[in-house]
Amino acid sequence: MRMLLKSFQILLVSLLLFNSCKLMDKGEDNKSSSDAAYPSWISQANIYEVNVRQYTPEGTFKAFQPNLQRLKDMGVDILWFMPITPISKVDRKGVLGSYYAVADYKAINPEFGNMEDWNNLVKKAHELGLKVVIDWVPNHSGADNHWLTDHPDFYNKDSSGKAAYAFDWSDTRDLNYWNPAMTDSMLDAMKFWLASGIDGYRCDVAPEVPRFFWEKAIKELKQAKPDLFFLGEGDKGWLHDAGFNATYPWDMFATMKKVAAGERNALSLDTVLMRQDESFPVGAIRMYFTSNHDENSWNKSDYATFPGEKHAPFAVFTQTMRNSLPLIYSGQEEPFLDSISFFYKDTITFGKYQRAPFYKTLLALRHNNSALAVDASFKKLKTGADDKVYAYVREKDGNKVLVILNLSGSDAEAKIEDASLKGEAENVFAGKKENVDPATPVKLSAWGYIVYSYKK
Repeated sequence: MRMLLKSFQILLVSLLLFNSCKLMDKGEDNKSSSDAAYPSWISQANIYEVNVRQYTPEGTFKAFQPNLQRLKDMGVDILWFMPITPISKVDRKGVLGSYYAVADYKAINPEFGNMEDWNNLVKKAHELGLKVVIDWVPNHSGADNHWLTDHPDFYNKDSSGKAAYAFDWSDTRDLNYWNPAMTDSMLDAMKFWLASGIDGYRCDVAPEVPRFFWEKAIKELKQAKPDLFFLGEGDKGWLHDAGFNATYPWDMFATMKKVAAGERNALSLDTVLMRQDESFPVGAIRMYFTSNHDENSWNKSDYATFPGEKHAPFAVFTQTMRNSLPLIYSGQEEPFLDSISFFYKDTITFGKYQRAPFYKTLLALRHNNSALAVDASFKKLKTGADDKVYAYVREKDGNKVLVILNLSGSDAEAKIEDASLKGEAENVFAGKKENVDPATPVKLSAWGYIVYSYKK
């Protein structure tokens, strides 16, 4: 009942805000360009998710810091750190608990170090030109957060009058966003971290938090630091209208997995794009990925969902797709072919970095060719084998990137009859210039891929 009431409240407030916006914009629908102007530094950037606990045997900020230069050399731009706050002990899951059960919104998890260690890590990252984003958990706190005793009215209650939790998140307690004192306290906690020099927030289960909070919070936080970046974990178009710069393409990821498993063909990706066009603002930036902490821990991504040779074409897809701000998860560059535990110490084994050259090539292409900027154009191309081969061209400022992917387990031949693509281009993964003639059929092995870079 409590969840139904919360959903009704969110729906009611959202409808009121939506109708208000419709009156102000004289009937413009949500297919207009997003009002959430993005920081210029994300235009041709990428994100690397850092799992501090599992990254090193020590699992600390100090132990992670030596990796900054290696990641910079690979081409990483933005470091997203999973929650760095203390973890609740009440109803804790496993030995170490979930990062997402926050015991104190204004403190550092002592497992990782102290505030000085964190500030030093941010400073060093900035010296290398890296941006730092922290994971923020606004929907719920941990089960022994001091707010539970200091401000019990900050929480939604279950039928017995106790602080409730949503879904199976029994180590958390659900926050009440219809209490103005709570929302002010949450915003104050978010502002607290600006002093450490962070560059943005990845906001956990963002659609579960009412839109009115995000509109207020993002506006005020950007007044304090205009170039802050906001990533919403959610697949809802309204998040962009509320101020988020990027969101998760969960729908596309689910379809990618089905294509990799042979349950769908390449044409199904177009269906997802069509659905997105109907419900997202034009140009909405999406964080494409083949793995993240949730998918790795629970669904064995990407070593099970995109195993072996299947990984590469889908990684290319995430890095070159329209409006993409792509993600790499801790260990993918190794690759670490195992699931990383969520509630226990489970150190990633690094040593060979076998995929690092592959990712370095892709990230360098994003940096060096404006055709992969988040606002570059996208055109899907016919190949004569569209059920297997997915091909498209991105373009900006006269520069182009041509991507041809065989998303099937059998050899394929593609013929792309687009005269505008005729000419000299760099075969990115071959590392050489070639004369491209789209009229000449291109032969691709199973899960094969070719990427051409045209520079003006």
